[in-house]
Amino acid sequence: MALNPFNKRQQGQAYETMAEQFLRRHGLSPIQRNFQCRSGEIDLIMKQQHCLVFVEVKFRQRTHYGSAAEAVNWRKLQRLKRAALFWLHKNGYPIEHTEFRFDVVSLEGTPPKIEWLTNILVEG
Repeated sequence: MALNPFNKRQQGQAYETMAEQFLRRHGLSPIQRNFQCRSGEIDLIMKQQHCLVFVEVKFRQRTHYGSAAEAVNWRKLQRLKRAALFWLHKNGYPIEHTEFRFDVVSLEGTPPKIEWLTNILVEG
């Protein structure tokens, strides 16, 4: 078994870079990477026209235990939502007057196959 030259953080950063490049090719502009607060973490914050996009990036080498997208469960989405609401407040965006959504970019296999799921957190 070959040793992986990257640790988990470096792997995560590499996949986040791939996801960011993918989203840039699809017309989104980067705002911030790896925003962290007590509520949680946001891998990528992007902008598509007037809409802020909070992106969770997930990688799975194998799908024995489910796909990368399936790994983004309800608990993870709630943490992402709380972190996003904190980020909006911290940066002066009024929640009721700001267009935003939550997306997932999943990467699976080697080389990674990328899938982009938009507006994954719809409540109400």
